[in-house]
Amino acid sequence: MLRPPENPKNIYRFTFLRHGESIGNAQGLYQGQADFHLSETGFRQARLLAKHWKKASKRFDRIISSPLYRARETAETIAELLELPVQFDPDLQERNSGKISGITPDEANRLYPPPAFTHLYHHIGETGESQWELFLRAGHAVQSLLEQPPGNYLVVSHGGILNMVMYTILGITPQPNFYGPRFRFANTAFASVTYTPSEHAWRILSLNEQPHLPTAA
Repeated sequence: MLRPPENPKNIYRFTFLRHGESIGNAQGLYQGQADFHLSETGFRQARLLAKHWKKASKRFDRIISSPLYRARETAETIAELLELPVQFDPDLQERNSGKISGITPDEANRLYPPPAFTHLYHHIGETGESQWELFLRAGHAVQSLLEQPPGNYLVVSHGGILNMVMYTILGITPQPNFYGPRFRFANTAFASVTYTPSEHAWRILSLNEQPHLPTAA
């Protein structure tokens, strides 16, 4: 006997969005939890995305964002145009990169050279989060999202933690030396995902979308 389709009201719809370009991005720095503001380009990207969604009558129930400035400013820029409430979850912050936060990759390699073999419990930048800690935090972030009532949520975060969110959703275990799949999130690119609780079924509808930018294919 065929089961009737799930009531759409009982489905979670998530749009996982990476923040707009930050000053740290523009300067080519490791950011981690160093708290850089958006660049002018980043603000423009966020405004273009908000206008695109408004024109398309895209609806969200609320925005849930990392509290770091580059995500917060992206979320608040979109929220202003779409008239949405914003709440903040510290579990959506970027990976704590320890002593390499706020410096260039060349400086990081010179001052804090990575080991020849990076296991899952190695603390990045000497004092930062290990890959395993980041993965566990991503799992906690997903748990918190699913403690919201079913609805349509815009989640504004960062590339590193969003990769681990995708690992959590797809049941992928992190690998040593950063082996394993990478999920690209360009600035203001987003992934669309649904979750059906009665089936424990995640569905990835799209990845790395940027329909609001002139260069998008």
